[in-house]
Amino acid sequence: MPITVTHQNGAVTAALSGEIDHHGAKTMMDELGELIATRLPKHLVLDLSGVTFMDSSGIAVLLRALREMNRLGGSLRVTAIPAQARRVLDAAGVGRLITLD
Repeated sequence: MPITVTHQNGAVTAALSGEIDHHGAKTMMDELGELIATRLPKHLVLDLSGVTFMDSSGIAVLLRALREMNRLGGSLRVTAIPAQARRVLDAAGVGRLITLD
């Protein structure tokens, strides 16, 4: 599950790809945690356009990133959410905590 990182308009964008399920969530959490700890972004954008499947483990990944960004006093936004992942996030009410575009 590779993560591609770019910088745009003062924000760090991390493009996630593949399946975000219980098999890969721990690795993804670790990679995002390292990204946040080393780059210390004020604004983090997670681009989910390459995500092919997400279950509740994906919610945990997003909530961990939110916690880390809150710790830094930064913001988190999730963009390009595929339909299947959107249904999972909407069903859990994640949009009340994280900006979903």
